[in-house]
Amino acid sequence: MAERSAVVKVRQPSTQSALQRPLGDLTGPNEPRRRRKKRQTRDALIDAALDLFETKGYEHTAVHEITDAVDVAERTFFRYFASKEDVALFFVKQDMDKFAEALAARPASEEPLTAVRNAFRLTIKQAQADGDTRNGEPKYLSVIKLIDSTPALLAAHLRYVYDNGEKAVRVLAERENVDPATDLRPRLLITIYGAVGALVHRDWRTHGRGGGEAMLAMFDAYADQLEPAIAGHWNAGPDSKGGRSSPRGGRRSADLNRHVPKQHR
Repeated sequence: MAERSAVVKVRQPSTQSALQRPLGDLTGPNEPRRRRKKRQTRDALIDAALDLFETKGYEHTAVHEITDAVDVAERTFFRYFASKEDVALFFVKQDMDKFAEALAARPASEEPLTAVRNAFRLTIKQAQADGDTRNGEPKYLSVIKLIDSTPALLAAHLRYVYDNGEKAVRVLAERENVDPATDLRPRLLITIYGAVGALVHRDWRTHGRGGGEAMLAMFDAYADQLEPAIAGHWNAGPDSKGGRSSPRGGRRSADLNRHVPKQHR
């Protein structure tokens, strides 16, 4: 039976959606027709899946329901995605690649901690500024809520990040001219910032922090704590054990608390 053409019944992403970029930069009037049709079908499948995950729940959504919503055959779905989990993690996979690219593009004069932080922050901003929204907020934030509130997806997300973080590790090691096979620092720093990202996503979703700017502010608050958390005592008073005070760490802890409700402090 001939395959039916894609008739979109769901929200249409904007022409500058981040979902389009993995297929290349030739979007808009210069985009080849065949490439455009593939992108539109893929975007429609993603939007249909997210709509169904939101209304029915991830666990209770079947692939055939996604394809029915877009009016394409199931075999079309599997040309783009290996499973419905693959759809839900699309942004995660895309953003990990963007983070590695952003890290590689940071100025050589930046120290590793600064370069990783700036690349991480830029990746968050780009994900939120792609122009595509759901329910009045960037689609990236909607997907984060879905992943964090779905145990199966959260586990898959963490597994994917764990298994696929080596690209960023290699980029950082090359920047600093070290061998990641023998030098533990590149992998350690990338892992630490991965944990920071997970904390930010969790707190942002749990505490209802609003839009992208609130998430960036929370990221900055956590990132500001890295140095004082690792070096020196945390007690800012003069009577701290060892006789060493850390006023900077104490001030930054206060900054972080502004983003956390009192019952969680």
